[in-house]
Amino acid sequence: MKPEEIIQKIEKELYSKDVNPELVNFGIVETVGDEIVKASGLSNVGYYEEVSFEDGSLGFVLNIDEDFVSIVMLMNSGRITRGMKVKATGNVLSITVSDKMTGRVVNAVGQPIDGMDLKHDKPVKYPIEKIAPGIIERASVDRPLKTGIKAIDSMTPIGRGQRELIIGDRGTGKTAIAVDTIINQKKLDMGLKRVICIYCSIGQKKSNLASITARLKEAGAMEYSIVVAATASDPASMQYIAPLAACAIGEYFMDKGEDVLVVYDDLTKHAWAYRQLALLIKRPAGREAYPGDIFYLHSRLLERASRMSDARGGGTLTALPVIETQGNDMSAYIPTNVISITDGQIYLEADLFNAGIRPAINVGLSVSRVGGAAQTKSMKQLAGPVRLELSQFRELQSFTQFGSDLDEDTLKRLERGKRITEILKQPQYRPYDEISEVLSIFAVTSGLFDDIDVNKVREAEDAMVEYVKKNYSETVRKLSTGAKIEDSFREELKSNIEEFKKGIAGN
Repeated sequence: MKPEEIIQKIEKELYSKDVNPELVNFGIVETVGDEIVKASGLSNVGYYEEVSFEDGSLGFVLNIDEDFVSIVMLMNSGRITRGMKVKATGNVLSITVSDKMTGRVVNAVGQPIDGMDLKHDKPVKYPIEKIAPGIIERASVDRPLKTGIKAIDSMTPIGRGQRELIIGDRGTGKTAIAVDTIINQKKLDMGLKRVICIYCSIGQKKSNLASITARLKEAGAMEYSIVVAATASDPASMQYIAPLAACAIGEYFMDKGEDVLVVYDDLTKHAWAYRQLALLIKRPAGREAYPGDIFYLHSRLLERASRMSDARGGGTLTALPVIETQGNDMSAYIPTNVISITDGQIYLEADLFNAGIRPAINVGLSVSRVGGAAQTKSMKQLAGPVRLELSQFRELQSFTQFGSDLDEDTLKRLERGKRITEILKQPQYRPYDEISEVLSIFAVTSGLFDDIDVNKVREAEDAMVEYVKKNYSETVRKLSTGAKIEDSFREELKSNIEEFKKGIAGN
């Protein structure tokens, strides 16, 4: 008999009896090492399918070869040996989610790591890999996601459903921007819905994670936040699936019509974890030893950020991926990949950070391709002059570094630029509401702070905002609508700030 006939005869014998086909899909462990198991058999297994071992260990299939499948271990008892049976579950790798996850710290498979039990109420299984919504299912991004950071909300605004990259060298304040944005969601400005915030920590030290979690608790932000963590001590498999799991949790809330913010901190370490797994399962290495589909991996993840149409519940998922550069090199492999996937980037520069300009945002290299449509009319009206004057100031500053003979117009621009730079400086963990941002930017761009000493600008700004809010309720009401600032209202605002200046001059 031919081999094909023998196989057909055996299959006929197997399936003619009352046998559960699931029992046929077993495999045998052939090799074990470095969190990767190679198993033979498992003829009907699929990519990303969960598998279980005799000792209770769990893993998922990441590679299917002709003779073997490569299984990445998630929960490893350490007792897996050659010859042990492995069984396909028939389930795509998923995470259990429910409303009870808010306020909790969980690992990449959804288990609590904050020392308390997690009892789900009406739990749902969400696949960690999912096809992104199609263009018909989406709506355009036109609602703001306020960061509370003046420089971002004015010049590189973020809309709900957008993907905005935070990029810069180590220690330039990337995580600080993400944490401030989460803290700022406690304020419900302009009648917007609450935002569920998911902070995904990938490959960071446990001490960093503990301090961020403590800060969120202190600010009262954990009430609406979830922390998904795969620390530096966790295996590469957990670091690899952590952002995918965080996105799946976000999709659960988005599908319920909620607005969600997911921070991936950071995708550089995620790429390292994927490279490690890919090399261990002997996939061909490409540029910088990364596997060829590293771009596809990050695009699959970030494309899932969207604003759904009203027919699909109207929920949004906003992504803030973080990328770490080496020596300000934005042209490296992973940075250029993620820049091309996202809708803009906030570029933080080490030189500005060291000069005391914090947040250290480089205005020339930072951009938002969507957020302008999501700004309020008043903020959009004021944001144009800020970017223009700041860009001119930075250019003039470099030209006039070695020259002393300057005309009056150049001196005026330089002085104005210094004051705008001061206004845009902001301490960490102190986000501003939109009314405060608009008042500050209006005062400095209108020249009302030109006669105030540069070193006293920030002090005067805080006092001015407090004075206007306390004494001019009608002005505050008009600003809270977000409407365009007409000429009559512009004069009213100017007179309010002039009144404040008379008061401080008198003191």
